[in-house]
Amino acid sequence: MSARDLPLEGHEAEASDGSFPKVFRAQLDQLMRMRRDVRRFRSDPVDEAVLTRCLAAIQLAPSVGLSEPWRLLRIQSDHARSAALKNFEQANAEALAGYSGEKAELYAGLKLSGMRDAPVQLAIYCDDETTQGHGLGAATMPEMRRYSVVTAITLFWLALRAEGLGLGWVSVLDPEQLNRDLNTPKGWQLIGYFCIGHPEELFDSPELEREGWENRRATLPVETR
Repeated sequence: MSARDLPLEGHEAEASDGSFPKVFRAQLDQLMRMRRDVRRFRSDPVDEAVLTRCLAAIQLAPSVGLSEPWRLLRIQSDHARSAALKNFEQANAEALAGYSGEKAELYAGLKLSGMRDAPVQLAIYCDDETTQGHGLGAATMPEMRRYSVVTAITLFWLALRAEGLGLGWVSVLDPEQLNRDLNTPKGWQLIGYFCIGHPEELFDSPELEREGWENRRATLPVETR
């Protein structure tokens, strides 16, 4: 069965040119707008069946050479979570020291992690030494494996939002220290640490924009050559 043979429940079928119905496109646009980096979570547990459905989206992602280089660690033990939180707090303090004046004051007020509250936490890695895919597309651009993982995370993120869940991407971390604390295999490169749960509130704008840290561009610059 091809993709065009699959029913689009509740709406007209996919058009003969491969496009989806207008109502579906509007909902997709809304989903992308409501996909926010969440740092404030409720304490409600995440349904395991829902989480499994969302994780399945990762397997739908494209990967260079069909290498599927994503590797996931679920951070559940008190020891692992405590180590990850300590890592963030140290890195965050060092980052704060790099700012001064008004920017330092603003940075100090930002909430950059939901690690204390998020019921589900994942560390997602790229296996740079995977033999799957036989190196196709990665010989000249080995970073394509990591880009593939980021693409998979994006699909996972959208799937979570569609299920009413939120994701927070924690990048204020020391990757090498986290690798030691989690005892990750050689060749795994950290792509991100992720907090997952039910958001306290839903927004269609970035928190950093609402807090005055930075503004989004009004238009997308496209150059020609």
